[in-house]
Amino acid sequence: MAATKNGKDRKKFEKPKDRRGTILRLGRYMLRDKWLLLLALLLNVLSNLLALVGPMLSGYAVDAIEPGEGKVLFGQVFYYARWMLLFYAISALLSYALRVLMLLISRKVVYRMRKDVFDKLLRLPVGYFDTNQTGDILSRISYDIDTVNVSLSNDLIQMLTTVVTVFGAFGMMVVVSSRLVFVFCITVPLSFAITRFISKKTRLLYRLRSQKLGELNGFAEEMISGQKSLKAYHQEANTVASFDEKNREAVDAYYMAEYWSFAGPMVNFVNNLSLTLISVFGALFYLTGQMSVGSISSFVLYSRKFSGPINEAANIINELQSALAAAERVFRTMDEPAEAADLPQAKALVQAKGEVELSHVSFGYEPEHIILHDFNLRVEPGKTIAIVGPTGAGKTTLINLLMRFYDVNSGEIRVDGESVLALTRDSLRRSYAMVLQDTWLFTGSIYENLAYGREGACREEVEAAAKAAWMHSFISHLPQGYDTILSDEGTNISKGQKQLLTIARAMLLDARMLILDEATSNVDTRTEQQIQKAMLRLMEGKTCFVIAHRLSTIRNADWILVVNHGEVVEQGTHESLMSQEGFYRQLYQAQFE
Repeated sequence: MAATKNGKDRKKFEKPKDRRGTILRLGRYMLRDKWLLLLALLLNVLSNLLALVGPMLSGYAVDAIEPGEGKVLFGQVFYYARWMLLFYAISALLSYALRVLMLLISRKVVYRMRKDVFDKLLRLPVGYFDTNQTGDILSRISYDIDTVNVSLSNDLIQMLTTVVTVFGAFGMMVVVSSRLVFVFCITVPLSFAITRFISKKTRLLYRLRSQKLGELNGFAEEMISGQKSLKAYHQEANTVASFDEKNREAVDAYYMAEYWSFAGPMVNFVNNLSLTLISVFGALFYLTGQMSVGSISSFVLYSRKFSGPINEAANIINELQSALAAAERVFRTMDEPAEAADLPQAKALVQAKGEVELSHVSFGYEPEHIILHDFNLRVEPGKTIAIVGPTGAGKTTLINLLMRFYDVNSGEIRVDGESVLALTRDSLRRSYAMVLQDTWLFTGSIYENLAYGREGACREEVEAAAKAAWMHSFISHLPQGYDTILSDEGTNISKGQKQLLTIARAMLLDARMLILDEATSNVDTRTEQQIQKAMLRLMEGKTCFVIAHRLSTIRNADWILVVNHGEVVEQGTHESLMSQEGFYRQLYQAQFE
């Protein structure tokens, strides 16, 4: 049905589009808690400034030792040591408070981001899910947003600490010895050049890593959900081979991203080079009487505080690149065009009569592949229309158009004389009850699943629908009856029972139009006959569209449309069509003879 399946036409690799825009969008998420963010910045500044006092006090303590005389002023040493202990203790407490605060901020950001993505998914057209892997979509909601979460709660703190510590340490080094600072005129530009070169490489590689992991998740989700078919067709070896290929691509992408993440060791080497130069020039300044041992000690400690954060920044820059790549994927989902909005003058369809008309409708999921050609159909209220034909004839496509999952390329669909474009989608879809061949149940009680589409449905109404679908006796014999929990899309009941539950759910809706797309495909013949009797009773007065491959199920339809290659090739009652030597009779005879 889909124009493309599972994203097979996806490009092998896409370059990042807008890093700056991604950063700004993440910033807007964080600025919703601007006061918490401001408090975090304040805690960060105070914590690091207090920690920066320690090296200066350490230098004073060292100067309390008189070289060559063996004289130590212990009173001064202990005095400065107490102050160092106090400042470091307060700094540690503030750092802990900062971490807790950043966890709170990141939790709020991730909650909003995940909510926005999920809300957007519910507003996307059905075509988006037809052309994107489920596993890839889930990867964006879970893995990619988790990556952003880790970066906000950990890496962002490190970056803030780096900024404050580097500038603070630099200022203190200027105070201690402005001449020694010139050593960093060589090492700092070298560190930045290395970091910039490597970050350009890793940015693309981390994006590729996220993409390959998404593809791997999508493939694994497909294969796990299709285990029965996989085993029935003895495809274990081929599946393992395909998984190995995708797994190798994901691992290779992960390896290459980490392989190029050697900015940290390189910058660490440069920092050690700066420490060597400081030691050499510091010794010369001491010999000439321009610096004391305590000043050299303080400068060395400040140089470590200056170089250390730069080294850490080089290490976490790769994680930030990964987070930006993940965030960009998330934002790309958010930027997907939503389902077209209702027209400003669109009105709600209230108490539909059930008159449906398709006039000169043409449609294709792809412009170059038209499925329905100049399709015409008029259905009177309360009539049952059966749609039959071979696979790919356009039967399910017709249902997609009636529900406005897709809009027609040309022509018009009217309900009660009104164009569906002039009606709100919500009211149009509420006017239909729908049972699909692919059953969908959620984790919850049987009662909750039956009452899913009708708010405020009472127990008696739910039980009446279950009785009409021949499910009441089965449900009553369960240990918890209607309160029995269905787990993992109803895997604890049979396919036929799942189908009956979805039929009962549709029966409960107060809709004037009903769509049945192979609604009895998963039940046995005896149960199917029972359902048909109940369905005929409940379908009275409703306009019904029935898609069926079992032609025995649509004999009582008021009108049968025989569709082939997107066109109605025959139409009439079962008896009139059987009396013709046409396509319908060939289909019928192929099934029963």
